[in-house]
Formats: sequence, structure tokens, C-alpha cells
Amino acid sequence: MTGESKEFGYEALSELFHRYLTGLILAIVVELGEDRAADVVRALFRRQQEERFLPGLEKLGLTDESDAVACAKYHFLSNVVGGVSVAYVEESNTKAWVRYLPPRWIFDGTAIAAIPTQVARAMLWGWHANNGVLLGNPSLGFVCTGQTMDGAAGLEGYYIQENRVLEADERLRFRFGESCPPINEEALPKLDHQEWPDERLSKAARNYSMDYIRNIVPVLCEELGPLVAQGVLYRTGRKIGMQYSESMRAMLGLDNPVEVLAALFRAQGDEISGDGNEISQTTWKLMNGLEEESLPEWMDGLRGLWEGVVCVTHPTMRLDLIERLDVGGDSFRWRLSLTSEPSGY
Repeated sequence: MTGESKEFGYEALSELFHRYLTGLILAIVVELGEDRAADVVRALFRRQQEERFLPGLEKLGLTDESDAVACAKYHFLSNVVGGVSVAYVEESNTKAWVRYLPPRWIFDGTAIAAIPTQVARAMLWGWHANNGVLLGNPSLGFVCTGQTMDGAAGLEGYYIQENRVLEADERLRFRFGESCPPINEEALPKLDHQEWPDERLSKAARNYSMDYIRNIVPVLCEELGPLVAQGVLYRTGRKIGMQYSESMRAMLGLDNPVEVLAALFRAQGDEISGDGNEISQTTWKLMNGLEEESLPEWMDGLRGLWEGVVCVTHPTMRLDLIERLDVGGDSFRWRLSLTSEPSGY
């Protein structure tokens, strides 16, 4: 695979998983209500934080900063490589602002109009409110001063080191009378294009989107139960796959549905081989390391996304999974075929 085709594959998969994530959150709001959606979003961001935050501080060289400043810089640096519009302002060693500017990545496009305030706040409870806990700093909290869902010009707030221990319900507070100081865009750190060429940026954006899908799948099973989660994953995935099938084919420069599916699997980092209308996938990089908590319902739900991508290429196209790596097989073996009318029952 050439560097250019890898980049196209990363970009296509990043786009597809990004839309899938937003679609899943919207589907839960509609099908199960705001409370369940808020529970899922809070648990998702808590899982992301517990997996990524402390190692990320080390990787980004922020461990010598004060806790408030380190948190704000972390959100800036870790999000900007994923394509998120974000900025930060260091007001002092004990107070540092972070601002997520529209367009909001996770609630992209017109989805911004359908996300309830409660669900948006759940993201902050899941991650921002818990940074002090993971840092062993009970005096560190986050104050939100504006939310896009409430009509503010972005999600903004600041990490603050208080002079007292914060109660659990004080780790996140809302003060809409305050506002972020002016942001000097020119002073913000910039990615070095030599260190971050286009292919590396595309891969980082792919990883960013993949991480969310990798974590939301087990979170859905924990919060909703495996069978309900499977249904949400499948229905939403099939619709998102169909909706973005044309753009996937355009981004990849491919029309053959077998080639499209194989390219998306390769973009995940998986080992792929093909034989006619079949694809053998011998790895599952998306869920690598999660074998001990894996459930069959994960792939039962996720397969809807791949079905959606290929089924719109022909009105009778069918995608079958005839061998499964997640239940002891040597691979995921996918078969594409055209159905016909039954001869009788």
C-alpha cells in the first residue's frame, strides 16, 4: 500500500467512525432518553480519561507543569492532533482556561442542535471533573463558563487550584457570568509539519476516532446491557454506513464493495487477505487488548456499520460473517453476495 493510499484510508475510516460516534449519541437520546444518553457519555469520557490522561501527560512532557496548567495544555495538545478546534490560556499557575471552538467535533454538523445540555455536561463530569482525582489533587476543579448547546460561542472553562479540598459535587461547577480571556492564536503551539507530515496527521486523526469507538462499545454494553447495546450499535451503524457509503468510496477512490471493505479494514491496521468475494481479517486492532471483556454482541452490533457501507452499492447486496475471530475462529471471514427471490418454503 502506498503512502498516499494509506493516508486516504486513514481519512476515510476517521470520517466514518467520527460520524458513527455522533450517530450513536443521537440515537440513544432519541431511543432511550436524555438520562441514559448522559450516563453513556459520562461513562465513555471517564473510560477515555482513565486510559489516556496520565500516560498522555508523560508523553506530552507536561508532568513538570502545575496541575491546572498541565490539564489545560493536555486538552489542547491531545485534541488538536485529532482535528478538534481548541485553544487554551494560561492565566496563572493555578488557573488555566480551555476553549473548544465551533464547529464542535463530537457534535458535528447539525447534530449540535439536537444534543441536550444534560448530555453535553456529562462529558465534563466524565473527564474534566475527574482530573484532580487522578492527579491525587483534591483541590483541583473545573469551572465551566459557557456551553455551545446553551448558545455560548464555544465550550469554555478553566481549571482552578483552590485553597481547600473540594467536595465531589464541586469538582465541576458552572459560572456563566465569567468569560475566557482573549486568545492569542499566534502564541498557541503549532505542529511542526516536518515532524507531523500529512500521513502522520491522518493516522493520528484515525486513532482519535478509533479510540472513541473502541471505548463506546463496551460502555454501551455496561450501561444498557449487551442486547440493547447490540441493537443500538447495529441499527445506527447500518444507517451511518449507508449515509456515508458514497463519500467512503470517493475518499478511497474505489467502487468495488469488496475492495472498499478491505481498504477500511486495512486502515484499522488489520491483516487482510481476499479471495474473490470473501475477505479474511486475521486481527482486530480496534479491540486489541480488550479480549478479556469482549462479548459477541460487540461484533454483532458493529457489523451493521460495514453492512451499511456495502449494501447500498447494489439493492440485493448482502454481507455475511461466516467465521469469527471473537468466538475462537482464526479470522473474521466476510462474504459478499447477491440475494435472489426464494424458490419456495
